[in-house]
Amino acid sequence: MFEKILIANRGEIAVRIMRTAREMGVKTVAVYADVDAKALHVLTADEAVCLGESEPAQSYLNAEKIIDAAKQTSAQAIHPGYGFLAENPAFAQAVVDAGLVFIGPTAEVMAKLGDKTEARRLMADSGVPIIPGMTSADDDPERLAEQAEKIGYPILIKAAAGGGGKGMRVVDDPAQLAQSAKQAASEAKSAFGDGSIYLEKFLTRPRHVEFQIIADGHGNIVHLFERECSIQRRHQKIIEETPSPALDEKLRKRMGEAAVAAAKAAGYVNAGTVEFLLDSTGEFYFLEVNTRLQVEHPITEATTGLDLVRLQLEIAAGEKLTLKQKDIPRRGHAIECRIYAEDPAQQFMPSSGKILLYQEPAGPGVRLDSGIYQGFEVPVQYDPILGKLIVWAEDRGAAIARMKRALSECVILGVQTPIEYMIDVLTSTAFAEGATHTGFLEEHFTDWQPDQEADTAAVIGAALHEMIAPKVQTAATTEQTGVPSPWQTLGRWDMGES
Repeated sequence: MFEKILIANRGEIAVRIMRTAREMGVKTVAVYADVDAKALHVLTADEAVCLGESEPAQSYLNAEKIIDAAKQTSAQAIHPGYGFLAENPAFAQAVVDAGLVFIGPTAEVMAKLGDKTEARRLMADSGVPIIPGMTSADDDPERLAEQAEKIGYPILIKAAAGGGGKGMRVVDDPAQLAQSAKQAASEAKSAFGDGSIYLEKFLTRPRHVEFQIIADGHGNIVHLFERECSIQRRHQKIIEETPSPALDEKLRKRMGEAAVAAAKAAGYVNAGTVEFLLDSTGEFYFLEVNTRLQVEHPITEATTGLDLVRLQLEIAAGEKLTLKQKDIPRRGHAIECRIYAEDPAQQFMPSSGKILLYQEPAGPGVRLDSGIYQGFEVPVQYDPILGKLIVWAEDRGAAIARMKRALSECVILGVQTPIEYMIDVLTSTAFAEGATHTGFLEEHFTDWQPDQEADTAAVIGAALHEMIAPKVQTAATTEQTGVPSPWQTLGRWDMGES
């Protein structure tokens, strides 16, 4: 096993990886941009290296600086987390060329599957059903128009080099195609460093169902069941659950076998996710392979009892996977809600600022993977995710009730969050019935507005807390170290009476 690894990421995913590494006795190195000098992942790591300016291209997307940081600290491997360079084959290869281990699939496999059009060709050749669409990227307006007519409107413009909803546009009107393609290519270039796009048939009201796969370097591969990820805003998931309410055991078996076949066809190693779209007739179509750890991986951990980061590190260190498909346990139901710094009443516009009050929910079956603390300044430069709230219960109804309770106990003041919005989604009859699809939020919550009385009470509470809370001074002050000590982030406290 490695003695030390570097996490080439920030926020909640970096913290989450560090926690498992610490349990395994593996030391961790954080990297950070100057705006993140006081971030939780910096406080959590054993060591931290500043990459420089906050601009992603100068920090978290700068492969050379990250690899230099790994060498400087004698780290043996690099875990990319998700986003940033996590699905960049050039980075994965550069890590290996530097004599380090990349905790993920090989650069060759990543390039094969990261190019969405090449992945579609590979799946089609392997007998995995694919959505009608282009099998090569193109940016010529005339050729795109020709392909769109062949595929049939509505069509979906997608980035060939990445996922997560970046570089994606739905087009109903041929007159909008050229401008939408230009915008999608620009967004893809900014997010992934590659503006390549392609077209697919847009399926109306499908479910987004993905299968977690895990494979070692010795030919062993299994899936860890499905996750339903249909609750999305702007093609970005915000609520996920497992099991999917749409799958029976027969369909689950078919889709799981297709996911394993897809991974085998690509020669996949380490953790990854095979994503499908499922229509109302029970037909499913390959969507893409995410060659990294997924944001929603904790719900799989909750229902199987497996630590996916531990498995990633063990496989990257050359160990064999001991799991057998028939023996993988699964129990109960798990739900994850992504908590972003954004305003759902304003088209989910990002919200930055200082966390004035932060209170985590607790209780049986509740987990919060967070990248913040009270007093932390949420920057504007990066993805606005603050954390992920995960609950587990014996069945779906109990899991929904537990999540609503946990959300109601989760207090984050100082920035806007979708907590109230997600409570309303979970409370809706359609969600309770499991009638979800990728257009669910647009269908049911387009005109959603928060409870104004609750918002006013929250603002008053934050103001009072700011006025009343004492300023704790210790030997390790922010002025001296540049990083808040645990005593400074603890909040108001006293020793009480003995």
